[in-house]
This record gives sequence, C-alpha cells and structure tokens, in this order.
Amino acid sequence: MILSQLITSPKVYHAVIDYLDWRIWGLLFSFPFLALRSFLVGITQTRALTIAALSAVLVNILGNWMLIFLLDMGIAGAAIASSVAELCSLAILSIHIQNMNKQPYGLYWQFDKNILFRVCRISAWSMFHSFISVAPWFLFFVAIEHLGELQLAVANIIRSISTLFFVIVNSFSSTASSLISNMIGAKERKCVFPLCNQIIRLGYAIGFPFITLALIFNQSIISVYTNDPIVIRTAWFPFTVMLLNYVFALPGYVYINAVIGTGATRTAFIFQSTTIITYILYLYGLRLWNVPFATYWTVEYLFVIGLGIQAVIYLKYKHY
Repeated sequence: MILSQLITSPKVYHAVIDYLDWRIWGLLFSFPFLALRSFLVGITQTRALTIAALSAVLVNILGNWMLIFLLDMGIAGAAIASSVAELCSLAILSIHIQNMNKQPYGLYWQFDKNILFRVCRISAWSMFHSFISVAPWFLFFVAIEHLGELQLAVANIIRSISTLFFVIVNSFSSTASSLISNMIGAKERKCVFPLCNQIIRLGYAIGFPFITLALIFNQSIISVYTNDPIVIRTAWFPFTVMLLNYVFALPGYVYINAVIGTGATRTAFIFQSTTIITYILYLYGLRLWNVPFATYWTVEYLFVIGLGIQAVIYLKYKHY
C-alpha cells in the first residue's frame, strides 16, 4: 500500500514487489551473519570474512546468470540469488566459528542477565542506526523514480557499480570501529585521530586506483549492464559524481564508526538521524528546483560530510 503511493510507474511497482517477495527471506540469514561478522571483526580474525565475502560474490554472480538468463526469472531471480549468497556467507562463518578454539573467547552457552542488559543498552542504538541507514537510499530511489524510467535505470546501474567502492569504505570503517574499541580499552585515547587518519590514507591508496580506472573505462563498465546508447550517455555524468564521492565517504564513515567504537552508539544514532533529516530536506529541494539528473547524486556528498563533521567534533571535544 505504501509503495503504491510512492511509485508512479505500475511496471516499476510490480517489479519491486516481485523482488521484495523473495529478497525478504535473506533477512533470516543476514541477521545472524552480521552478528558473527561483528564478533570476528572484534577479535581481529577477518580471514573467514574475506572467504565469506568472495564466496557470496561468486554465488551471487553465478546465481544471477543462471536464474535471470537461463531460467528467465527476471528480477525475482536476482532476489533469490542475493538471498542464497547470504545463506552461503552465513554457512561459511558458522563452520569457521564451530571449528575455532572457543575457550579464549568464552563461547559457551550461559545466561547472564547483567551482561545481556549491558549489551542491549549499547546494541539497541546500533540496531536503530542500521535500520534507518537504508532510509536515504530508499528515499533517493523514490525521488529518482519520479524523474522517469530512464533515470531510474541509470540510477540502478550506478548504484550497482558503487557497491564495489562501498565495500572498500565499509571494510575500512568497520576495521576502524574495532581498532578504536581495542585502543580505548588499552587506555590509548590520544591515538584515536592518528589511527583514523592512517586508515583513511590507506583507504585512499587502495581506492583511488580503482576510481581512476573506472573514470577512464566508464563506458566499458556501464556497457556491461546495458547496450542502450541513451542509457550509457545519460549515465556518464552522474557516474563521475558518484565516483568522486569516495573522497568524502571514506573519512565520513571512518569517523562515524570511530564514534561507534567508543561505545557511544546512541550518539551515532543521533548523528545519523539529524543527517537523514537534512538529506530529506535537500532531496525535496532538488525536486522543487527541477535540477539536472546528476545533481541528485550530490545528496550523497551532503550525507557523508554531515556524518563526518559531527563525528569529528564529538571525537575532538568529548571525553570518552
């Protein structure tokens, strides 16, 4: 009912419903996967995460090819492939934890209500933070859908390509959160900013070569998704805007995850909420001003810069 009011194109609406009918089952696997991933990041044993991520990518690619093209299942096939890929990742992490030495980490069944309440007090805000983090992209695509099906097709292609760069950003920001937690536990608060800056420099060193290659071979990359010359031509400018956002996204996410690493999950949630409100107002203003399509992608600049500024101010002046 809600989607039917937000999406103007009946074709797009039915495609979204077909996708969600299958994609929602992936939540059964993604929730425990995220819990296991957070544990392994916290104890700095990330090799299994690399294997799980690569396996998920391979399963997703093969599943998409088989279900979409061979079995002609369309967008529903893409949703099934994504859910199966998440199941594969969960299975790999479960096997790894089952075979590891559990004694040093206290991995045994017990119920301690005091520990449970402390974990819930911190993790509840992280849960809300993750929940509302999908809101910006949802609202963004709703706004793009009102521009037309051509713009929506271009946005989906660019969003798919941007996933590669978001994986890099997410990896470094998650690592920052874990290392900051360990550093604060070791009474090394003065090293928080030097560590964050080092992670950002490393992220730039790894990400910039990929961005340069993507800018040089932009038409070849976009043509992997479509042969339509109109779509390829329309996608070039917003594709460039999306790539350059990496410059701001990396420090923004590293610093906000550093705040989470201090245990201030409620503060991180507040920062996320205020930034999303600004995001919505800016997106609404773009619709009223009838700006070019590529300008819509600047809303991501506002989002990550807003997160980063708030996080830096907190880390600099707050005693944690």
